Amino acid sequence: MPSIKPVSALKNYTSIVNEVSYGNRVYFTKNGHGTCALVDMAELDELDKQKALLQLMTKLAEAKVSVREEGTISADDLEKELGL
Repeated sequence: MPSIKPVSALKNYTSIVNEVSYGNRVYFTKNGHGTCALVDMAELDELDKQKALLQLMTKLAEAKVSVREEGTISADDLEKELGL
């Protein structure tokens, strides 16, 4: 079950930090609305890697569509276009 606390609970940050572990986030609210969360660093690193992988896969899918719809050019034509 997620741990949800008011932002004012950060006054006792040591006990809150001790609650945080991989998969056990602490969420904070202000005036009854979510504002931020504390997340274990290993979990955050994994989430960042997953986000980067998703972005890469999205770009690769876009490139496949572009190649299919627009085709490609030869290396020689590319060099000419770039003035090399």
